[in-house]
Amino acid sequence: MYRLGAVGLLAVSALAFPCFGSGFQLGHFPSEGHEALKIDGTVYYDGSNKPAENVMVQLTDAQGDAITPVMTDQSGGFRIGGLNAGTFTLLIHADGFQPVQMLIDLSYNSQRGVTVYLKPLPSKAAPNESISAHEYTMPPKARELMTEGKKRLYDDKNATAALADFQAAEAAAPEFYEPKYQIGMAYMTLGQRDDAEKNFHASIDLSGDKYADAEVGLGSLLLDKGNYAGGEHAIRRGIEIAPTFWLGYYELGRLEMNQNLFADAEKSAERARALEPSALIVYRLLSNIHMQQKNYAALLDDLDAYIKLDPKSIMGIHAQQLRLQVEARVAKEKSDAEANSKP
Repeated sequence: MYRLGAVGLLAVSALAFPCFGSGFQLGHFPSEGHEALKIDGTVYYDGSNKPAENVMVQLTDAQGDAITPVMTDQSGGFRIGGLNAGTFTLLIHADGFQPVQMLIDLSYNSQRGVTVYLKPLPSKAAPNESISAHEYTMPPKARELMTEGKKRLYDDKNATAALADFQAAEAAAPEFYEPKYQIGMAYMTLGQRDDAEKNFHASIDLSGDKYADAEVGLGSLLLDKGNYAGGEHAIRRGIEIAPTFWLGYYELGRLEMNQNLFADAEKSAERARALEPSALIVYRLLSNIHMQQKNYAALLDDLDAYIKLDPKSIMGIHAQQLRLQVEARVAKEKSDAEANSKP
């Protein structure tokens, strides 16, 4: 749903699954006597040729063993190093796009210039878009522009085109606060944080400080800029306006975790999960909290829930790998405890 997923679209990249200590980090290292090899590449969105930022790239060797995944940078680039000569499979699963599987041959030479284009999945029925009663009162032309802009921003990942639609909607309906919020989201996606913040504030002002989406959007942006006090104020105001808006509790939990307030963070994340049990980012937040608390039983539950919802994506595969690591850790600790208890 557009309303529920808007800020979450940007938050996804901000919180991945935790690493389970140096002894549990997956890797693939060169044999003694051979120089380490690497794979360099760039990922683009097909059609727009826009760099695909924060997309996870996975590599498996000829035996099917996974190498630690990496995320693409702002230019869509990635590098996977420390490899042996041999044959590898490059895997990319991005929401809304066809999965990529590419064979890479490293014959004692590093592979450079691998280019990947992400192709959208075949068109499906439009999602059940959540539009407020207030937005339905927009002039029809403005409402059409808003719908098209949301599709371009959240489905097509074309923030530049979406921004033009939202700005046209704003010109057609200047008294409405929803276009300003979506303009802020487009700027946020484009990495133009100052412009995003300006439009979030404008949306809040136009609404008379009664628009939870813009408050939470502003709060998320301020957290990412390191303004924790301002971010917390905006997020709590969003929750006050809309007590059932799950994303507000998710962002609050993210803030509390960063402040090492793990018990509070857990409560906020649990509230977000209760309100939106299919939100994947909530389970990633919970997994990070439970890792910090060394609550491995709860961590296993988090991973099980995530895997059930998202078994085939790169993140889902990583969750399965992490689950095996946690399970082995728990079994070892139990075995060691039993051995130590024997006279």
